Amino acid sequence: MAAGKRRPASGATTGTHVEVDGRRLVLSNLEKVLYPEVGFTKAQIIDYYARIAPVMVPHLERRPVTLVRCPNGVEGERFFEKRCPPHHPDWVPEIGELNQCDVDEAAALVWLANLAALELHTLQARAATPDTPDAVVFDLDPGPPAGVLDAARVAIELRDLLDSIGLVALVKTSGSKGLHLSVPLHTDVDADTTKTFALTLGNHLTQLAPDRVTTDMAKAKRPGKVFVDWSQNDRHKTTVCVYSLRARPQPTVSTPLTWDEVEAAIEADDERALVFDTTDVLARVDELGDLYADNLTLEQRLPHTGTAR
Repeated sequence: MAAGKRRPASGATTGTHVEVDGRRLVLSNLEKVLYPEVGFTKAQIIDYYARIAPVMVPHLERRPVTLVRCPNGVEGERFFEKRCPPHHPDWVPEIGELNQCDVDEAAALVWLANLAALELHTLQARAATPDTPDAVVFDLDPGPPAGVLDAARVAIELRDLLDSIGLVALVKTSGSKGLHLSVPLHTDVDADTTKTFALTLGNHLTQLAPDRVTTDMAKAKRPGKVFVDWSQNDRHKTTVCVYSLRARPQPTVSTPLTWDEVEAAIEADDERALVFDTTDVLARVDELGDLYADNLTLEQRLPHTGTAR
């Protein structure tokens, strides 16, 4: 386990006892298959989260986390959990208005993985400043038969629009069927402003390409179009955290991309170029580092855009 040492604990009779950065945990049912389509086990999930922790924890810490738990695997029942589980270790802090978990170290991430918390979703703001989002988020969700390459084309158009007003955007896969863009802010702004900004830009793209893009919340209006979900910027909305697994048939991950990769996938007409599993992601981090690091620190200011509907 990359984040710490594994060693037996004296007197232990059940479970597998490990030490992660000085924290002792008891892991259970490690051979249980949680992704049946590919035989991916709980042990492999825990190992992934332990190894990705150095780059993932900075995107989680001090930010209330909502869990998607799948105790019987991705084909079984799943449930969202906002409040930190009542049996959490005393070194996992509770933060925010709902007493959610603060995943501020590798051991906390491993502990959650042992609970089969496959997905981790975060608010746009930190617990200490709940009314001040750190970024604007654009969730590009393609409605079938539109796919991830259609989302990629809209992402490029949105990037260029942002660039024209002097704003840098980062991009990642959702780990599911779409893409997420983030515009780091780290300046004094509220959720109404970020939501209005996202809607304004989404509407602009809709006017340019009404046959391909929509900001309409009604699902009946989305087939064949890319939905620019501006509502993700609502104060209480969460977005899947970068590097999180998804509870899909295969262990795909929300993965940061370079813009060159997005453009290359479009040019090659290759949807698979925008799909990454745990092995892919760990290799990418070893080679490229954290491509989403700027989301933690880059300071930018939004232009005035009016009021969201």
